[in-house]
Amino acid sequence: MNKKPIRTKAIVLRRTNYGEADRILQVLTPDYGKVSIMAKGVRREKSKLAGGIELFAICDITYVPGKGEIGTLTSAKLDTFFAHILTDYERLQFGYEMIKQVSKASEQVDDESFFRLLETGIESIGDPKIVLSITVTWFWLQLAILLGIGMNLSTDVNGMKLVEDSRYFFDEEAMAFSFSEQGDYTTEHIKILRLISAQSPSVAANVKGITPLIERCRYLAERVIPR
Repeated sequence: MNKKPIRTKAIVLRRTNYGEADRILQVLTPDYGKVSIMAKGVRREKSKLAGGIELFAICDITYVPGKGEIGTLTSAKLDTFFAHILTDYERLQFGYEMIKQVSKASEQVDDESFFRLLETGIESIGDPKIVLSITVTWFWLQLAILLGIGMNLSTDVNGMKLVEDSRYFFDEEAMAFSFSEQGDYTTEHIKILRLISAQSPSVAANVKGITPLIERCRYLAERVIPR
């Protein structure tokens, strides 16, 4: 029995050349998780598929599931392509890091949230108006939440409520703050971390006073997930 074609949004995670003109794609979709598909003849000059499967883009694809693990791509077009990413080395490198981390995480859990995480991440690093460190901080905090290892932003290591106008160190093992008058983090940093945990980078970018605090928040967020 022939399988019905599936139409879905997709983000390209990896492209691997195959044979003389084909390419195997690994894509992330909101409804079917991570999928491998064969794009036949896509490397030929006049291929109609080539322009619709770019990296750092939201794509509309149609594919036919295969008998094995690899389906066949039948159509593809770009929904949104974030070309600005390709002109900024730091944003480009972090884009690759996001793809790597989401690809790894989605192998453990098949959840639409991973597609939404990567979609928002790509949109954000593609927006030059959003400071990159805001998106970096947001991404690591959100990924940690999805993996069930988010930091405690409510109480300290002793279970006490975090107090206004106090300073703290961060205990990476406990994933919580520890009170200290010489601590590296103030309650202003914690407020920013709470905000970014709950809002998108585009919202956080409009918060007054975030710029002087975000680098320290980024430093902490980058250490939340063991790598």
